Amino acid sequence: MIRDNTPERPHHYICHMAIQPKRLMQIATVASMSVALILVGAKAVTWLLTESVSMLSSLVDSALDFVASLVTFLAVRQALIPPDADHRFGHGKAEALAGLAQAGFIAASGGGLLLTVGDRFLHPHPVQRETLGLAVSALAVALTLALVAFQSYVVRRSGSLAIGADRAHFMTDLLANIAVGAALYLSGALDRPAIDAAVAALVALYLMHGAWLVGRESLDVLMDRELPAADRDRIIAIARRHPAVRAVHDLRTRSAGLTRFIQLHIELDRELALMQAHEIGDQVEAGIRAAFPDAEVILHVDPFGIAEQRPTFA
Repeated sequence: MIRDNTPERPHHYICHMAIQPKRLMQIATVASMSVALILVGAKAVTWLLTESVSMLSSLVDSALDFVASLVTFLAVRQALIPPDADHRFGHGKAEALAGLAQAGFIAASGGGLLLTVGDRFLHPHPVQRETLGLAVSALAVALTLALVAFQSYVVRRSGSLAIGADRAHFMTDLLANIAVGAALYLSGALDRPAIDAAVAALVALYLMHGAWLVGRESLDVLMDRELPAADRDRIIAIARRHPAVRAVHDLRTRSAGLTRFIQLHIELDRELALMQAHEIGDQVEAGIRAAFPDAEVILHVDPFGIAEQRPTFA
């Protein structure tokens, strides 16, 4: 018998390594759809029995979360497809398109909900069966908390824009569910239907604010916005750290899905042989990839001191 002397790794380490970011993204999309579907069913029944407009606002939010989660599911599947002959930079922008669609869904639901709230202010009536509403709100808070915690973990591991947008929706859900539970309790305890309508209005405005944030981030990706200044400074510092690099210019960056794209020029001594310059370029690329493992790096080598037409933003 041959004994395996390989040190045994802790179980938690094996589990952590076994589930890769792409797989985690797929699991997160299924989890969000499942939670949203459960909450849609529970809130629909509760709204019909309580006639609470704040519960209606939460139902609309959850219904749109389900639609948005379905869009995210499809977008993540598309974004994870490897580059092909027609899409040499991959399919990562599908995530940003999904985020933009989600922003539209949320904004539309917020506007429609405000119209319903206005009607309820004009024609108030008391909330029925507040206890049932409170129970469903508690269930919604528990499920949403668990989902948001898992999505936060997935975003940390993958940096996924689509999962981050989905998490933003469920974060609004979490606050909305807490607010709806409080509104149901206070409306019944104080016999003030206006409290129920006021909370629904706040939820609608919060939804529209969330739509703005998600839409802005998605547009940044679609419009190839540069990476944060801290990342750009780090890239330049890595390139300049090599003793043979005399200068760095024309750094351009963008992101799409899980991939960041980094382009830059480095200047080397003009007397270097071509093979030496090539090796230095490879070393600088390796240093950048070590700091940004998910990045595609395109590096160009220039002779030091040669005047070029350079963009003013470089």
